[in-house]
Amino acid sequence: MSERANIRDVAARAGVAVKTVSRVLNGHPYVSATMREKVEKAMAELDFRPSVAARILSGSKSNQIALIYDNHSPYYMFQIQRGCWDYCKANGIRLIAQPVDVADPDVGDQVRGLVSETHVDGIVLSSPVTDCLPVLHALDALDIPFVRISPGTNHALTSSVFMDDAQAADDMTTHLINQGHRRIAFVRGHPNHMASEDRLFGYRRALDRAGIAFEPQLVMPGQFDFESGFAAATLLLDMANPPTAVFAANDDMAAGVLAAAHGRGMSLPEELSVAGFDDTTLARTVWPALTTIHQPMADLARTATEILVAGGDITHRRLPHTLVDRASVAAPFRKEL
Repeated sequence: MSERANIRDVAARAGVAVKTVSRVLNGHPYVSATMREKVEKAMAELDFRPSVAARILSGSKSNQIALIYDNHSPYYMFQIQRGCWDYCKANGIRLIAQPVDVADPDVGDQVRGLVSETHVDGIVLSSPVTDCLPVLHALDALDIPFVRISPGTNHALTSSVFMDDAQAADDMTTHLINQGHRRIAFVRGHPNHMASEDRLFGYRRALDRAGIAFEPQLVMPGQFDFESGFAAATLLLDMANPPTAVFAANDDMAAGVLAAAHGRGMSLPEELSVAGFDDTTLARTVWPALTTIHQPMADLARTATEILVAGGDITHRRLPHTLVDRASVAAPFRKEL
């Protein structure tokens, strides 16, 4: 039975008035056991979710929203949660932060359960949940408003907030080229994130514009975590002709690259330049401090929450990025072969 069943469907199936269903849903004491049994049986047959029903019936607000996320970087998620929380706190709204695994085949059911159990008024989706079809289908079926942060697909589906990942990666690659680097490696992000492909595209576009041949062997897989950055750097630095610069698709992986280079006793950035993406707090605590792309993560989340609470027509907002030049990038020390 469709999840779009409403209170009138329940009343019709049970053969009672809509007001009677309302009383059952709200635990009204003046409902006979027979009437309550009829209503509960009808709700079960229609797969009617009471908490969703209560919200649709009364038009009331629970004054709480949920942030649903699946991200491997604690630094990134701290900023996203902070942005949502700042807006919620200032406006007297309760925030529920719920992690999910987009690879879980039951993720759609998990989101349906969250909505039915918490009475939330709306949802903010963080990448990669923004592009998870089971979640999008579940929320659409429940007819609950949601806003996506940095979606990579179906842009017209819902309101969204984003930055230009491809241009940001292009800017960073161009910066490395302008420093004199020609052999520039790239560590990709997690394959579930559409931003990973956008950043790879920007990297390749900058190389092409500069007349530098793309070398597939210089592109390494990554997972947006420290470990995958370290593993990628190990392979790159073992090459007979290693790169003079490594651009990692987030700061966590860039930190892994730095650690691998330090472990070999390399002088940074003289022997290897390293760049990251996001400008998390990690970028300022590693040594040397990371040259990186500042992604306005907290602002993205704050804006998404603001749009969600305001309601109204579908809205799309692009926020600007900036390149933050720190100590981890310099002109190449050695001549390239």
